[in-house]
Amino acid sequence: MAALGAGIAALACIGAGISIGIATAHAVDAIARQPEADSKITRNLVLGCALAEATAIYGFVIGIMIIMS
Repeated sequence: MAALGAGIAALACIGAGISIGIATAHAVDAIARQPEADSKITRNLVLGCALAEATAIYGFVIGIMIIMS
């Protein structure tokens, strides 16, 4: 049962990877359309990627905690 819970918690990592990939693709598309907005787009992309990565780290930590208990 613990392995199942850890596997479900690990799904957060998959979701974060997909969301970061989609965000990066849209940021590149936006920069291609408006090169003068490069700094604003990059700043928002980095902030969004950091928040998505934090979600993945939380899922990873919860998975490890479930396995250890």
